[in-house]
Amino acid sequence: MKKRLSQKLLVLSFLITASLSSIAQSVSYTNKNALPEIGVVASDAISLDKEMIVGDAVMRQMRGQSPLIADPVLDEYLQDLGNRLVIHAENAKFPFRFFWVDNDAINAFAFFGGHIGVHTGLMRRANTESELASVLAHEISHVTQRHIARSMQAQQRSSPLAIASLIGGVLIAMANPQAGMAAMQAGQAASVQMQIDYTRSNEQEADRIGIAMLSRAGFDANGAADFFSIMAEEYRNVSRPPARLLTHPLTESRIADARSRADDYPSRFVPVSKQFELAKARIMARYSFEPDYAVEYFTAQVDKKAYRVREASLYALALAYMRTEEYDKAQEIIMGELLTKDSGNLFYLDAATDIYIAKGEPLKAVEMLSPFVENSPRNQVLALNQANAMISASRYDDAISLLKDFLLVNDEYQIAHQLMSEAYQKAKRFSQMHQSKAEVYALYGAYTRAVDELQYAYNFAKDDDHLQKQRIRARIKQFRDQEERLQRL
Repeated sequence: MKKRLSQKLLVLSFLITASLSSIAQSVSYTNKNALPEIGVVASDAISLDKEMIVGDAVMRQMRGQSPLIADPVLDEYLQDLGNRLVIHAENAKFPFRFFWVDNDAINAFAFFGGHIGVHTGLMRRANTESELASVLAHEISHVTQRHIARSMQAQQRSSPLAIASLIGGVLIAMANPQAGMAAMQAGQAASVQMQIDYTRSNEQEADRIGIAMLSRAGFDANGAADFFSIMAEEYRNVSRPPARLLTHPLTESRIADARSRADDYPSRFVPVSKQFELAKARIMARYSFEPDYAVEYFTAQVDKKAYRVREASLYALALAYMRTEEYDKAQEIIMGELLTKDSGNLFYLDAATDIYIAKGEPLKAVEMLSPFVENSPRNQVLALNQANAMISASRYDDAISLLKDFLLVNDEYQIAHQLMSEAYQKAKRFSQMHQSKAEVYALYGAYTRAVDELQYAYNFAKDDDHLQKQRIRARIKQFRDQEERLQRL
């Protein structure tokens, strides 16, 4: 499985390299002046518009070829946390998108267009929300200071293809370090330390700006130094450090500098975040641990009271029971205790929905969620859980109506398109089913497959439904144009 993933990621590296090669060719070779330390420069290396296009293309490839997590509950938490930081960022030129990578390495990364990925292993090691937020603030700073574009401009004397290969390899290394190193070697990269945010000056700048952002957003400014210390201690005696330390060299002076910078900001007590603890518990119970071990681990944690937030440990235990198909035990925890004290908690509502569906009682889930969906019809956790419950209850038209409304403002959420496709299939509306499948393929950058699905949709459309056929033809043209635009990059 790992070998196939690495091969796919190397293909992705080639696509990124091809894109960035032509971008690098547009770098101006006439200006040999030193690069100023202002993050909004480097527009001659790559414009903001092109940066967003490349970022979107990379994200589409990563969806299909990297171990990304599609989890509305975790997505909601991470995006909310990231947004709390972004509103305090300087030079934020575009909306940021935060996503999870199912990988136990301590790593996070940023790339073109405000895309920031966080490995589940990093979340598992973080002790506080301020520590996690410090990593996000650091990566946000890399984006707002345009360190990738500045790195490209700083190397303008190098071969454009070498620069493209270098950056393409680094982007792959973000999600899979081994595949990325292979890509960089193929591109004849001379040194890992020359990559993007690996340079000392970029790291210092991201640390400085990130800690300031962290404080302005109301977190503990010591979060960065605390997390640095955790990493340094965990890997003190390891011969080969993890990807995070390779890409973000960690020294005693850097930890001391982070402590010193934190002293410049007001000291504040930040209470334990229940949402952080629930998100961490979900990652451990669903993604990090095997089912039987998760039951054993969280049972012991609850019995020994070895937790910061009791509800988080109970929630994790319920998720573990669900994975071992002990739904009655999970229901007793979720419905019998947690929801009675916090009826609107999205983590609990999501688990309760899955329990009702697993026990063949989807209408109970629909009834439970209805008042919350009415108040927040476009919340991803509520809308997608309600649509899933409606499909399970054979209320296909209701599910389709809800998903259409949700997709008006969340048109790149693949789970919504997948649920829409399922609802259309079960309702025997095959033309629309193929159209929804086409949208899923497009989100993966598989435009040829998307066009194939639309052609199937065209064949299933009724002969007298000229409007639908016209829409399908228009969408086919859009997908072909997008594929050509990507090739032109």
